[in-house]
Amino acid sequence: MALIEIDTLSVTFDAGDRRVRAVQEVSLNVDAKASFGLVGESGSGKSTILRAICGLAPITGGQVRIGGEVVKSPRSKAFSAQVQMVFQDPYASLHPRHTIDRTLSEPLAIHGIGDTDARVMAALSDVGLPTSFRFRYPHQLSGGQRQRVAIARALMLKPQILLLDEPTSALDASVQAEVLNLLARLRDERGLTFLMVSHDLAVIDHMCDRVLVMQHGRAVEELSREALAGARMQTDYARSLFAASADRMLEG
Repeated sequence: MALIEIDTLSVTFDAGDRRVRAVQEVSLNVDAKASFGLVGESGSGKSTILRAICGLAPITGGQVRIGGEVVKSPRSKAFSAQVQMVFQDPYASLHPRHTIDRTLSEPLAIHGIGDTDARVMAALSDVGLPTSFRFRYPHQLSGGQRQRVAIARALMLKPQILLLDEPTSALDASVQAEVLNLLARLRDERGLTFLMVSHDLAVIDHMCDRVLVMQHGRAVEELSREALAGARMQTDYARSLFAASADRMLEG
């Protein structure tokens, strides 16, 4: 049985005087310890799927199951202990007036978990940051360091699943590879399951076992890593997305 099951998921919301159908009947399954990618242009609905899973966007049709259990609103503490999200912009996702120590300690306090000092220091070490960073503030860190803190925070409750929303796109190119390699190492060490959004097929090819191509809120085509690497797409849209990504890599 898949760890993440998304069955004909739809997300519709109001935007001023119009209704936006952000996600339309999308289905996908992610096995335990697998890494699954969502790709597509801006507005394709890929990030909305992650937000719907964790309760930040309304599920207006279909359902999401984690470990065979349908997720319910509001999300429970048990859900938060199992599923965590890492956002695109690490500066926006960290409270500017909270020290790194407070940021990492907060999930433990909410869930009544003790041994805070040791857990915070271990978390910093796990993401390659010195423990002296505990009492710094986000503005005192680089973008890559802030994203490492965001990853550490997501791992404080030892979840099974990480939802990764463009986790490197706000970072300099030189730092992106470091963060991706960190995520790959943590996945291997902890047996994590990833559902990852990116507009960059090279990132998805590096990180994911399978990928779903999305356009205008709909699923277009699902590909294995081998099919993606061999450019064996069946749809014109997936081929054009691959060609555009390849062109950006050549320009870089």
